[in-house]
Amino acid sequence: MAQTTYAAGTGPFGLAVVDVNSDSKPDIIVTNVNSNNVGVLLNTGNGTFATQTTYLTGTKPDSVAVVDINNDSKPDLIVTNLNSNYINVLLNIGSGTFTAQTTYSTGSGPYDVEVIDVNNDNKPDIVVLNSGSNNVGVFLNIGNGTFAPQTTYSTGSTPFTLAVVDVNNDGNPDIIAPNSVSNNVSVLLNVGNGTFAPQTTYLTGSGPYGVAVVDVNSDSKPDIIVANSGSSNVGVLLNTGSGTFTAQTTYPTGSLPLNVVVVDVNNDGKPDIITGNYNSNNVSVLLNTGNGTFTAQTMYATGTNPRNVAVVDVNNDGKIDIIVANQGSGNVGVLLAC
Repeated sequence: MAQTTYAAGTGPFGLAVVDVNSDSKPDIIVTNVNSNNVGVLLNTGNGTFATQTTYLTGTKPDSVAVVDINNDSKPDLIVTNLNSNYINVLLNIGSGTFTAQTTYSTGSGPYDVEVIDVNNDNKPDIVVLNSGSNNVGVFLNIGNGTFAPQTTYSTGSTPFTLAVVDVNNDGNPDIIAPNSVSNNVSVLLNVGNGTFAPQTTYLTGSGPYGVAVVDVNSDSKPDIIVANSGSSNVGVLLNTGSGTFTAQTTYPTGSLPLNVVVVDVNNDGKPDIITGNYNSNNVSVLLNTGNGTFTAQTMYATGTNPRNVAVVDVNNDGKIDIIVANQGSGNVGVLLAC
């Protein structure tokens, strides 16, 4: 599984792989943190991609979500800007082209973003992780892709990523955020109407960074998987019911894992773990052996400083491929499954 690379801007950082031009082929969207723009690389077929088209953002764009927010069946871009302290919304105007940005103020250091309907009104809302403010901000969608000012909820110290998933089976999506300085993960349960209870925390390894929330042991309860960057491992916290979790079980990765994705890569019906290892210049794949336990990692080389990872079939062969934003190399790598 050797990578093919495509030029990005300076410091490719955030990553999403979504069909933005309605041709049934997933495209690459990457934030270029030092170029202050977001690049769109359209899939030209067979898992190859066109040269990026860029759109201006604020300063230090670091995360991107790609979701239809105005109900026109075209996925839009929502970008966090670390140094500008706002999010951008760039509406898709067709064929994978986008409007100039509209901005909404956040807390300090907005780092990660998820877009999901949190108040059950069938309009996707924005949840942003404000790393400098130690909180999450919730922007409710008021229609036509416009948003109310954020409501904030406290987390632990210096959270960098989040997931928004229903962990207690009440039909309301909850917020999960690992806190890199507190060495724990916050769970904020949705109490209805898009409001959230105070956090409950669970211990992790050192420097928890990336997070995924997926049922890994086939009990219909989503579990927490966290990349412990300081410990160079992943922690698996199994859901024991009602949104409560066991102590973590850890599995070694490469050095400084900053991102984790959990998806079935070998078509056995069990979700596997993939991490991007920033200091090792590789990705780790840990196969699920059943009951939420995992094999030792297999590593695949990437470019320099893989910062974010996405996993999707980009060439329509029924096999899951790995896409990596190589921050140090200034490119995006595509590793096609064999």
